[in-house]
Amino acid sequence: MDDELLIKNGTLIDPAQGIHARKDVAFANGRVSAISDDIPTSEAREVLDASGCFVTPGLIDLHVHVFYGVSHFGIEPDPTCLARGATTVVDAGSAGADTFPGFRKYVIDVSDTRILAQLNISSQGMLTQEIGELENPDYADVGKACRMIEQHRDLLLGVKVRLTRESIVGARAGMLPLHRAREAADAAGLPIMVHPQDAWCESIDDILALMGERDILTHCFHDMPCGILDENGNIRDAVHAAIERGVIFDVGHGAGSFSWDVVQKAMAQGVEPTTISSDLHIYNVNGPVYDLVNVVNKFLYLGMSIDAALAKVTSIPAETILMPGQVGTLAVDAWGDAVVFELREGECQLVDARGEVRTSKQTLAPISVVKGGQVYRQHHTHG
Repeated sequence: MDDELLIKNGTLIDPAQGIHARKDVAFANGRVSAISDDIPTSEAREVLDASGCFVTPGLIDLHVHVFYGVSHFGIEPDPTCLARGATTVVDAGSAGADTFPGFRKYVIDVSDTRILAQLNISSQGMLTQEIGELENPDYADVGKACRMIEQHRDLLLGVKVRLTRESIVGARAGMLPLHRAREAADAAGLPIMVHPQDAWCESIDDILALMGERDILTHCFHDMPCGILDENGNIRDAVHAAIERGVIFDVGHGAGSFSWDVVQKAMAQGVEPTTISSDLHIYNVNGPVYDLVNVVNKFLYLGMSIDAALAKVTSIPAETILMPGQVGTLAVDAWGDAVVFELREGECQLVDARGEVRTSKQTLAPISVVKGGQVYRQHHTHG
């Protein structure tokens, strides 16, 4: 059988299979067809030489905003996600029950990037910068959310709620949206994803009390009120308890939700993120986030091993979205999504959401992206 594509001579890092070794990977019919120490080039129509490079599964970004043209946060997914190595992404609540069908028809169904979504408990979703989606609590409509989930179960992974006071949630709504999101998710048998910073509550303890296994707390290293550290800089007891219960602590870097100070204090106390995500959107795509790989590079700078960091953007999010063995791995018969990375030596400036700069000595840079067993070439990428 002819393979459509063969990646030769690279060092395969596939945390799902526990592989970190020189391997060749072949693709046919959109899937991984073989992994071996040496696959003859004569068997493939196209050969990608990955000598001196790392080969990884396509990355999974659990938090992006790609409802381009409708949500004020939206960016086009293919040049910003797929072309930069994130072959599977989850849109975190850009659309609600009133807008999700359009998101599906005009973005999800026509993009090369594989897009799944969290449904915003606000039926309008994240439309405009001027008015928060939960300024009026009536937008948090449980029935509407549940009906939309039933119609799009193949794409909707859970219910998203943003809790920031004033700019998103009005005083009249308070913590009601969190309870509505929990109610809708429970009715649908799905988890919730919570954006916790500066909520209408005493502390993050009040939010975590409603969260259990597979629920996602995103923006876990923000430095605003309702954070994971207490006033003395220690990890709160409620955070340790939530980790024990299986709550997923997700990075969600964003434009304002990643502090070097918070992440270093947390990691020094043994608390790492469960998953690494970008929260990529129009206000951070030109810095400080740029793309998911840039966020991974921040954790490499912080001393995380390349295998551990890549697990948090491949095998672990694949489990989170209940697609292990399909995405986030290059096991035989998985979807044929891969990235070839160069490890570049040389100083690179890494900036957090507060403008604090750290200088890294080496960084991963994607040089080829494979989606569905074919080299992705549709767009010229920057960098």
